[in-house]
Amino acid sequence: MSANEYGVVEQSAIAGWDEESDVVVVGMGSAGSCAAIEAAEAGATVRVLERASGAGGLTASAAGHLYLGGGTRVQKAVGVEDSVEDMFTYLLENTPEPDEAKIRAYCEQSVEHFDWLVAHGVPFEDSYHREKNVVQMTTECLIESGNEAAWPFNQHSKPAARGHKVAMEGEAGGAKLIEQLLASAEKNGVKIQYDVRVTQLVRDGDRITGVVYRTTEGDRTARARKAVVLAAGQFGMNAEMIDARCPRLADDRIEKQGGTFDDGAGHQLGEAAGGVCDHMDGALLTSPFYPPEQLLYGILVDKNGKRFVNEDSYHSKTSIRCTEQPDGIAYLIADDSFYAYPLFQWQPLVDAWDDIADMERDLGMPSGALQKTIADYNRYAEQGDDPEFHKTAKWMKPLTNPPYAALDLSLGKAHYVGFPLGGLRVSIDGEVLREDGSAIAGLYAVGGCASNIAQDGLGYSSGTCIGEGTFFGRRTGRHVAAS
Repeated sequence: MSANEYGVVEQSAIAGWDEESDVVVVGMGSAGSCAAIEAAEAGATVRVLERASGAGGLTASAAGHLYLGGGTRVQKAVGVEDSVEDMFTYLLENTPEPDEAKIRAYCEQSVEHFDWLVAHGVPFEDSYHREKNVVQMTTECLIESGNEAAWPFNQHSKPAARGHKVAMEGEAGGAKLIEQLLASAEKNGVKIQYDVRVTQLVRDGDRITGVVYRTTEGDRTARARKAVVLAAGQFGMNAEMIDARCPRLADDRIEKQGGTFDDGAGHQLGEAAGGVCDHMDGALLTSPFYPPEQLLYGILVDKNGKRFVNEDSYHSKTSIRCTEQPDGIAYLIADDSFYAYPLFQWQPLVDAWDDIADMERDLGMPSGALQKTIADYNRYAEQGDDPEFHKTAKWMKPLTNPPYAALDLSLGKAHYVGFPLGGLRVSIDGEVLREDGSAIAGLYAVGGCASNIAQDGLGYSSGTCIGEGTFFGRRTGRHVAAS
């Protein structure tokens, strides 16, 4: 569906309502599910309109990490000390344009949110995956899932593992989360219609009062006595929107991640009603060169043989920095003492050399440049200090054992994937806001089509999208029911 097919129609043009409920939720992913559950548990009648043939959205294909902290049951069980203030400071520093009230609420109520998920059947194992990894393929729960232990964030808050993975092997955690939320929604009387597409919001004066949605039998209308909640996901599958609004992902050499229906429908409906979008250029972008974690001993260099980032950073940060280098060229340099092929096999091995000067020449680098970079780095590593990029001593090791290998992280050579993070500007309670800050009565947004904490891949931590989506989805559901 093209952008101009999503819009707003005046209620006066509607002959009559085909269905009525207190709340209409557009989308049954994790955020929409939580909004529906909380609204229903607060006494509202809820109808969900879902485009796919079942619940899930992008969450259903995710590993199922949620970024939670401040002393959850799992953190305490495995001996990870964490506080609300450390979590708050970390997220505040990682967010380009932080809304302190939102971040404060998320951190202060993080333990309660974890307990709510458990009470609604979502399983978490009291275990800790201690390796530096992108996703643990076991049922282990807790993982360091961001830049917590990397500079500069480790200078201002105590690092703590906060990535909580739903207790399923492999990458089935997101599907299990959806399964449990769906069961809870159905138990609470939420009515769900699948294979239907919301095409228009209905407006009466300044208030959104319902939706028009398309079925195989034709268009129908659904009245929302209290509010419409947009939970339609992100816009990674809309090439036009990506090209126009998210240049970081516009490169054809980057694979866009998203569900079939992540076409920005919620964004477009919200904007048609007078809302505005924020951080549309923000994106998670990654080509993780670890695991195995030992590859973090290596150094990342550009085509001129110069380092450009602390290599122990979260994989989205290092990946984005790689793509920002001249001509998008970057290499990971390793020596024989720790070299291993990346588990995901997304970066090709260029070659191996017994001499740094030969590597430098064959990679087309200026004479002496890579030799100087490695000599300087080796001197720093011997001292356990990195004055240039502040890589932590744990991951510093002199590169002195030939042969030396180069893995290619260049755009067009390595496999890169990404998804956008921008969404509608919303209040802490999910109200869609106009440019002047006023709320559009009767219209809310959550999850991938709302902008809350996750704004940019440089400061992203795995689990933030599902964590904040479910958290603010719940908060929105309660607010809508009380409206």
